[in-house]
Amino acid sequence: MSKPADNKDGLVAVNRRARFDYEIEDTFEAGLQLTGTEVKSLRQGKANIAEAYVSPEKGGVYLINADFPPYEGGNRFNHEPRRPRKLLLHKKEINKLSGSVQREGRTVVPLKLYFNERGIAKLLIGLAKGKKEIDKRETKKAREWGRQKQRIMKTYG
Repeated sequence: MSKPADNKDGLVAVNRRARFDYEIEDTFEAGLQLTGTEVKSLRQGKANIAEAYVSPEKGGVYLINADFPPYEGGNRFNHEPRRPRKLLLHKKEINKLSGSVQREGRTVVPLKLYFNERGIAKLLIGLAKGKKEIDKRETKKAREWGRQKQRIMKTYG
């Protein structure tokens, strides 16, 4: 049994791979249209957005392939774990996202799923451009140098 998501910032899930694979240009905070058992499952800290993506379609924006496991206390009316979930954004933001995806070939990726200070489930999404292999190597090199620098500072003080 996993521990509940009672940490200070209400963090439920993070897509750590997104910042490595994509160069995030802009971020948006979106609400989620959820059922009751989905919210209860999220409150238990159970969600996976690592393989998920965001797709603008039918005049709205949807979170596709995100895994919210069924709530254990739910009955036969429990939710489907990988159903598409509508994201709640302003019309201007929806137009900007869909325009960037269609014209410029950008990708919209989920970055972080959390509860805000009012207890409402929010999804931080990023308008991103895919990194090439050389950019990924550069990111990895910078990360390794940062770790090595920390070790040096720790030993020599």
